[in-house]
Amino acid sequence: MNVIAPIREAASSHATEHFDVLIVGAGISGIGSAYQLTKQLPDTRFVVLESQESFGGTWRTHRYPGIRSDSDLHTFGYSFKPWVGPPIATADEILKYMGDVIEENDLGRHIRYGHRILSANWSSVTNLWTVHAVKGRAEEPVTITANFLWMCQGYYRHSKGYTPEWRDMATFKGRIVHPQVWPEDLDLTGKQVVVIGSGATAATILPSIAGKCAHVTMLQRSPTYFRIGRNAIELAEELRRLQVKEEWIHEIVRRKILFEQDWFTKRCLTEPEQVKKELIGQISAIIGPEQAARHFTPSYRPWRQRIAFVPDADLFEGIKSGKASVVTDEIERFTENGIELKSGDELKADIIITATGFDLCVLGDIAFSIDGKPLDFADTVTYRGMMFSGVPNLAWVFGYFRASWTLRTDLVAEFVCRLLAHMKAKGVQKVMPALRPEDHNMPLLPWIDPENFNPGYMMRNMHLLPKRGDKPEWQHSQDYWAEKDEIPAIDLDDPAFVYG
Repeated sequence: MNVIAPIREAASSHATEHFDVLIVGAGISGIGSAYQLTKQLPDTRFVVLESQESFGGTWRTHRYPGIRSDSDLHTFGYSFKPWVGPPIATADEILKYMGDVIEENDLGRHIRYGHRILSANWSSVTNLWTVHAVKGRAEEPVTITANFLWMCQGYYRHSKGYTPEWRDMATFKGRIVHPQVWPEDLDLTGKQVVVIGSGATAATILPSIAGKCAHVTMLQRSPTYFRIGRNAIELAEELRRLQVKEEWIHEIVRRKILFEQDWFTKRCLTEPEQVKKELIGQISAIIGPEQAARHFTPSYRPWRQRIAFVPDADLFEGIKSGKASVVTDEIERFTENGIELKSGDELKADIIITATGFDLCVLGDIAFSIDGKPLDFADTVTYRGMMFSGVPNLAWVFGYFRASWTLRTDLVAEFVCRLLAHMKAKGVQKVMPALRPEDHNMPLLPWIDPENFNPGYMMRNMHLLPKRGDKPEWQHSQDYWAEKDEIPAIDLDDPAFVYG
């Protein structure tokens, strides 16, 4: 249950501002949503509140070596802004792209940085959200009312990552670092480094530091699937040689990638063993069948967890060169000089990097309440992963795992703008999802089906997330190829929407 945080009483010297829409977060979702709002509902008065000192979200928080996308930028980029670089991009390239979107569309005047939201309370008397925030290092109180909240803050804490509590961690004489809070003064030169983890972050850090430290070892509890390929798209290169307009190239390549992703996802479900063989075969061709079998052969079927793309096979080339290695084992305890494994072996280390995932939070650790009563989102049922039963005038952007996050940003933006226009046409101030009579006996299930998708950071915190039902309206399907047709076709007069 959320606990309402103590709120500083607003000083008489500051006035409460009002906006039609308040967007929370200036990351990839918030910037995309703000753009769509300006284009689809240009008369809407809105503000974007961002807790960090500038835009970017994930791409500003994460500053570890080699930080890059694990989705292609033709689909992770926006539908309205052509991506002209390589498909896998660095954080700096993504930040420049986002900065261009802000500048080209004059979005900066709507964004307020350094604003951390403490609480949001819905009043059924005024049909408004009252948001209490603090700004700057002085934490000056700010109060804003809004007709509608658009939550684009992501799903994990930017201030810290997830690090398990291993036995005897305090005895280690070296340095323990989480990639999410990478120290600027960290010198890896000549050091023995152990990276704990097997996901995209570990796979990015390893080749980035392999030539700088004495040796780097990736310690994983279990293997992960990876895909390998050139960091280039031949079709885009060919179309550029033909001097096709970048807007056309972006749309054509985007459609090609989405078609291929859909085909690959279906194959993972219909012929998982063949796909598994192909994925591991790519790796085996570089590092040999013995290492591929031992360290890169997962026990689960492909796509039950996210599959990271490894551009130009840099992770595996680093292992092949001998500058990096992989150990598949579990941690028994930390020692003064490294890590003792359950096998009895010890990994010597000067620096240990815990690439162990996100610390999930629900809707930004904001203390939500309705008419003064604390709101626990775990007590709600999701409406298509965008809204919540019993929660008025609030939408949440939660993207895809098997496709680019941004694809859903566009779909949710289209839905929210259409919903706001529909409310205006009906002359109503409030909309709230509610279970229909035919929904009341449906089973309530975890937010995501663990048989379908089960990354650790979701499984650890599933109890914090809203419930889903067994009907399409009451679940986040994670299927872009279905939702791209279903969400635009939502009947806004369906009884699942209660207006007032």
